[in-house]
Amino acid sequence: MIGRVGQRTKINITDMENRDIQDLSTSAEEANSTESFASALLQFEKERADRKQSESAQKEGVVVSVTSDAVFLDIGLKIEGTLPRTAFRDNADGISPGDKVPVSVKGRTEDGYYALSLAKVVQPVDWTSIEKAFTEKTAVVGTVTAVVKGGLTVDIGVRAFMPLSRSGTRDAAEVERLVGQEITCRITKLDVAEEDVVVDRRVLLEEQAREVEQKRYAEVGEGDVVTGQVRSLTSYGAFIDLGGVDGLLHISDMAWSRLASPEELLAVGQQLQLKVLKLDAANKRISLGLKQLQPEPWESAADRYQLGQRVTGTVRRLTDFGAFVELEPGIEGLIHVSEMSWINKVRKPSDILKLEDSVEAVILAINPSERKLSLGLKQALGDPWADVSTRFPAGTIIEGPVVRLAKFGAFVQLAEGVEGLVHISEITSEKRLNHPQEVLRAGETVKAQVMAVDTEKRQLRLSMKQLIPTDLDEFLAEHKTGDTVSGRILIVRAEDATIELGEGVLAICRTRAAEAAATSSQTEPSLDLSALTSMLNARWKSGASPSSQPESFSVGQVRNFRIAKINADTKEIQLELVK
Repeated sequence: MIGRVGQRTKINITDMENRDIQDLSTSAEEANSTESFASALLQFEKERADRKQSESAQKEGVVVSVTSDAVFLDIGLKIEGTLPRTAFRDNADGISPGDKVPVSVKGRTEDGYYALSLAKVVQPVDWTSIEKAFTEKTAVVGTVTAVVKGGLTVDIGVRAFMPLSRSGTRDAAEVERLVGQEITCRITKLDVAEEDVVVDRRVLLEEQAREVEQKRYAEVGEGDVVTGQVRSLTSYGAFIDLGGVDGLLHISDMAWSRLASPEELLAVGQQLQLKVLKLDAANKRISLGLKQLQPEPWESAADRYQLGQRVTGTVRRLTDFGAFVELEPGIEGLIHVSEMSWINKVRKPSDILKLEDSVEAVILAINPSERKLSLGLKQALGDPWADVSTRFPAGTIIEGPVVRLAKFGAFVQLAEGVEGLVHISEITSEKRLNHPQEVLRAGETVKAQVMAVDTEKRQLRLSMKQLIPTDLDEFLAEHKTGDTVSGRILIVRAEDATIELGEGVLAICRTRAAEAAATSSQTEPSLDLSALTSMLNARWKSGASPSSQPESFSVGQVRNFRIAKINADTKEIQLELVK
């Protein structure tokens, strides 16, 4: 079947020969009328073909105006033609009214303007022009007429078939929208005898995309600020349409703060201004940055943060060794597990913190050049050991719960963050313990006396048995200096003896010889003959031997004594023998 464009009116000679002779003897007037109609039809179609050839031929357009997205040209027809700015080098920056540009008409736009192309485009009008376009691989203009099995039919002057895979569409809806549209395509198969024509739209779209891509890569340079539209989002970033080429905006280059996903900041279709970080035209890769157009927070961090400063932030990450806290977008600090609590040894940060917690901390160290900030959580709570020596001096009686038991003793909480140790030997004096759990349990409230404080080592020694009254305590409470008591001699030494006054109550008594020796050692060593004579006469009259002792001490004796001195602090008792 021959296409309707450029089709001539033909007379079948064979049919004429088979007609009846009478039918051939038509009147001269009727024959002349038929010949005039055929000539007129031939002339009409010739003029129509010439007009189409004139419209589609390469033209010299004159730039009329340049808008933000298009260039309008006068192509010698009643209506102007238009080209997108992206079709020109440098986005048509060097184009101005009056410039002449060679163009081809490839159809009409939705606004009624002629759609132009910088490439050579023809609109076939007969088989000859179709054969020429096929041989020269020239782009042709056609109208999509219908969707058929496996593709679409296109009117390019004759009926042509376009496979679906070569339509340049992505889905069925887009295929349907092509029906009735004027498209530019290339003839890839031509069989005139069989009138078999196959066209390809995709190959031209790909060529145009490559041309735009090459131009765009030539226009863009590293460090340039470009405008683009978010085309798609992935878990690792966003692909940005830069007007013919795509660039990758990695998630790490979107913001100075840490993002869990690109969707937190971007949406498909969003317009952005970005900075070209890296350009690899050979591999067709463009790396883009969004945060690079904003001030780097660490550059001025030293002006906002100082050592010892209290800050508030949000927990963004938890690791085995600590928690990362965001103080502001782009500024994070680390709270190490060792800086989380004064009281307990934290095994993992999740024991006391969770994600998105708002915490107050103190800056322990800051290094803007390395982008590092060390924070302390426990420092913000205050050091409970700072005034322990004042709050709990030695001798203080405290009361608190047993927080934990160990083989060597029990830990008692004096205050929040302050614990003291009651050694197993200081728990009771009644019996020897193998383990504190024999008399104590965790959570039990006990009383104890502070024995010693070491704030540097954060150690505090306690004693429970010091608060339990003993027989000695009761004896000291009931007696005073000068009281006469009786006791049993336990140990005799050269100068003194140990006296048992009761169960667990021991005292020291010095002998007369020791006291005399002590007294004589304190007197003058001069010899007094009159005193010596008197002493000898007295002993001679009494019959006492000069070497005999006025008293004797033997183990087991029960004697009467007078309390000479009591030391309440050391719990020592000194006695004197009563005659």
